[in-house]
Amino acid sequence: MALRLQVKQLSKAFVDVYAHHQRLRAADVQELRKQGGRFLKQLREDRGLSQKQLADLVGAEYYTFISQLETGRGRIPPDRYDAWAEALGVDVREFVQNLMRFYDPLTHKILFGNSTDVATQ
Repeated sequence: MALRLQVKQLSKAFVDVYAHHQRLRAADVQELRKQGGRFLKQLREDRGLSQKQLADLVGAEYYTFISQLETGRGRIPPDRYDAWAEALGVDVREFVQNLMRFYDPLTHKILFGNSTDVATQ
């Protein structure tokens, strides 16, 4: 019984740390994701790519995944950053640094300073 309680407490701690690691309000997180989506859409349009073409280039099974990201309903998996940067014709380091503004603003601020006006609390 004590072990079960300990595991439950550890699980709760894991959720607390990783589910709310930045202590942003849900509305703030959603707004950041939408801004990130607009950033991705602008890069795609600048390259003259359709959502389907980008999906093919980054190895996404469905082009609707691109639509979801561009509307702030998801994140690019980190193991796909290289493919996305290449498909969008941008430097991968700059690409990831920009994504961090939207996906992980507190870490971005620590690493790069307050060079952007990302809402954090």
